[in-house]
Amino acid sequence: MYLNVHSQYSLRYGTMSIGTLVEEALARGVTQMALTDINNSTGIMEFMRESEAKGLKPIGGIEFRRDGRLLFIGLAQNREGMKELNDFLTEHNLEQKPLPDLAPEFSNVFVIYPYAYQGELRERDYLGICFHELNQLYGKDLSLIRDKLLALQPVFVLDKIGYRLHQYLRGIDLNTVLTEVKAVDKCLPTDMFLAPGELEAKFSRYAFILDNTRRLMDRCVMDYPKGRTNLNLRTFSSSGSKKDDRELLEKLAMKGLVYRYGRNNKQALAKVKHELKVIEELDFCAYFLITYDIIRYSMSQGYYHVGRGSGANSIVAYCLKITDVDPIELDLYFERFLNAQRTSPPDFDIDYSWDEREDVQDYIFKRYGKGYTALLGTMTTFKDRSVIREIGKVMGLPKSEIDSFTDPTRAAQNRDNAKFKKIAAIYEHMADMPNQRSIHAGGVLISEEPLTYYTALDLPPKGMPTVQWDMYEAEKIGFDKYDILSQRGIGHIKMAVQLAEENQNAKIDIHDVKKFMKDPLINANLSQGKTWGCFYIESPAMIQLNRKLGCNSYRVLVAASSIIRPGVASSGMMGAYIKYHHAPHQVKYLHPVMKEQLEETYGVMVYQEDVIKICIHYAGMDGTDADILRRGMSGKYRSRKEFDRLVERFFECAKALGRPEHITAEVWRQVSSFAGYSFSKAHSASFAVESYQSLFLKTYYPREFMVAVLNNYGGFYDRAIYVHELQRAGANVHLPCVNHSDTIVNINGIDAYLGFVGVHGLEGQFAERIPEERRMNGPYADLENLVKRTGLGKEQAIILIRVGALRFTGKSKKALLWELELVVGGKAKPSNDTALFAVERKNYALPVLENTDLEHAYHELELLGFPLTMSYFDLLETEYRGQIMTNDLINHVGQTVEMVGRYVCEKTVHTKKNQKMWFGNFIDAEGNFFDTVHFPNTTPSYPFRGQGCYVMRGRVVEEFGFASLEVQTMEKLPIKGNPVMD
Repeated sequence: MYLNVHSQYSLRYGTMSIGTLVEEALARGVTQMALTDINNSTGIMEFMRESEAKGLKPIGGIEFRRDGRLLFIGLAQNREGMKELNDFLTEHNLEQKPLPDLAPEFSNVFVIYPYAYQGELRERDYLGICFHELNQLYGKDLSLIRDKLLALQPVFVLDKIGYRLHQYLRGIDLNTVLTEVKAVDKCLPTDMFLAPGELEAKFSRYAFILDNTRRLMDRCVMDYPKGRTNLNLRTFSSSGSKKDDRELLEKLAMKGLVYRYGRNNKQALAKVKHELKVIEELDFCAYFLITYDIIRYSMSQGYYHVGRGSGANSIVAYCLKITDVDPIELDLYFERFLNAQRTSPPDFDIDYSWDEREDVQDYIFKRYGKGYTALLGTMTTFKDRSVIREIGKVMGLPKSEIDSFTDPTRAAQNRDNAKFKKIAAIYEHMADMPNQRSIHAGGVLISEEPLTYYTALDLPPKGMPTVQWDMYEAEKIGFDKYDILSQRGIGHIKMAVQLAEENQNAKIDIHDVKKFMKDPLINANLSQGKTWGCFYIESPAMIQLNRKLGCNSYRVLVAASSIIRPGVASSGMMGAYIKYHHAPHQVKYLHPVMKEQLEETYGVMVYQEDVIKICIHYAGMDGTDADILRRGMSGKYRSRKEFDRLVERFFECAKALGRPEHITAEVWRQVSSFAGYSFSKAHSASFAVESYQSLFLKTYYPREFMVAVLNNYGGFYDRAIYVHELQRAGANVHLPCVNHSDTIVNINGIDAYLGFVGVHGLEGQFAERIPEERRMNGPYADLENLVKRTGLGKEQAIILIRVGALRFTGKSKKALLWELELVVGGKAKPSNDTALFAVERKNYALPVLENTDLEHAYHELELLGFPLTMSYFDLLETEYRGQIMTNDLINHVGQTVEMVGRYVCEKTVHTKKNQKMWFGNFIDAEGNFFDTVHFPNTTPSYPFRGQGCYVMRGRVVEEFGFASLEVQTMEKLPIKGNPVMD
């Protein structure tokens, strides 16, 4: 009898999960029920699964509201009806038009209007009446609507506590205090499941209404296939033949085999044939071909991509150029990506440059069809503790009190505060509830049939249709996703290749990675940590690791890409790997199985695959448990319960094989420390490929590469550090200039001009207009010419003068500012009126107005964020530069020294005693980087005070040939005063 039930997916309105709804309905003897969440169908497929598993008949529907007002409820008679409802909602979402008062004439949907509805009722239209409205029927002639009346008992909450939670949700949604939430904006306290027989009792005088309701619900059958079925586009070939798909995939793979391995590589041929057989058996030919098609399109456009993740285990993917990782070279096994026992669908992670991904997505949508293609959604929850602030606002608490509740330093005091206890209790109820729908990082679905059979589609800010559920629900329903992701590192590579061709006439095959891996100069830079700007290997921690390892090969870099992860580092395994890398003869394997499986990594578990190997070969666990563990490590379905079960299973199986208990305990310690942190080997290998591509460019085209890094606005460091690296690469870096600069940084020979886009306060339209006008009509003659041709206003012109962009005139900034007054006077904007005659402006004699380098530097600090005319060291009041420089650190190990360094960055970590310590990174006066360590006993409070130079005293320490400074005292050095009097 419940045809208007709402779950938590009625966001910030409903309070019960799908599972709770089903359980509560069954507990009250309900045999059929309709889920009708507000303006969405997120939970319908989950609701059907849960209901059918428990013996409840599910009915799908949607409740349509506009501006919070109930318009009507749509109940699907069958799957076609669900599609009609989803199509209707999708149309309004995608076209961004309001929902109408009147529902369209559906063919497979029953429409239920609220009892107050005054319009004409069509054949499939009904009126829903609540029990508290029955008195309105008294004395009325019901003959015309007798067959149209249905019992409407909305369900939003479970009980009084649930209703209170609902009120808080409504307050948060409306951004108002609890007392200001109006009755019309919330449900009734009675909008819940009633006790068995109570609903029937309330309608006892109008039993025909209950009969109408029951008959209508009996007519609804959600005739979807039971269980998980393959809902993806099943064939790629235009013929629709799986046989054609198989033949096409084999043809492409064999062609790629010759490209990758030559004509007579029997090992590679055998692996390709084996994979093709498995791919066909598991019905994955179309998935591979569609991914290949995406890659083919993007390469035809000149786009760069990186195929990573477990897909890099596949030699077929390597031959199709989906990945650039050679599975034979790294001994990767295909089964890690695709096997008959795998419990979850695999996918390829394809990274594109940040500015090219949307075009690739657009191609997919156009190629595979509107209605059949959509982005994956995701669901954010209230887990973020910032919701405590929202609850406090709903309670009407003052900001100062709310601030104190979110201050971690007041945690102990807050525990005894009655208001905080109340907030915490509400938060506990809310924490796992969905808060809002959003977009998955890059998942795309391509369906065999219209997606609206399974979901309505949203139109988020990206402007591409998006399903209303997340990747986990997609997987359960039967969809495999295509991950089309973006990262700025690829943008660096793409632009650097273009700039190298333009500036040095260099033709580069950036995919010829095997050649890069054997290059001694590239490997020397890798081992010496000269990798600033290079993808994944530029952070101080990664530079330090590679220097400690003396990393000079692809294989070692693959390992380093994984052992840098927190799980490996915190377990002590990173230290063990470095130690044994330098002394492999000292390795003592815990057990012969460990030697057999982990000799390549000196007995240290480095990859997810290593954990699976040990679970299977050491403990004798089956593949299913190993797969669950792997899933847990990748962050999917991670739960303490799963790991606890695996601990027991691991020890039981190991004991049955006669493994010594103390060895098993240590093996498990290493296994469990990996949970959620380590990479798969294929993933690390993919990262290492991109690192080598970056490092090749950094090594042979350093100036072009650093310009590309600056122009793609990405990387580990601030912009100033990349400018510093560009200078170290031999470039003459110039301030922005209206006659030489472009919107972004440009380079010609060794001269690099900073772009207008990096000038703080300069409007984007002028950052583009100034170079565009110059390209069309020639260089600017002077300030007046610039203002007239570009329409610069006074404030924008002042910014350009102060940043030095008009220094080509030979006039000082002060003289130009006087001149600007004559050009525009007191007007903020120049007049757009065209002069009938060009009148030459009179020039007046001015006293000599000069600017100092110190003034320039302060202007640059303000407008660029860093000085260029002077260095940070030049700005210091003192000429002291420390006792030693970075290059001399290694010669002072064990000694206490003073160093002066320009701040680059820092990282905060917590010790086992939960004390804070820091790792710092600085540049010395010679331009070289050095690292510092700040222990809690010598650095009791936060030691860093922002940009600038510091003098540090400490002990020089060394580990595996890498020297750093263990800081004991630290002080920021004062700079010369600001002489600017503008």
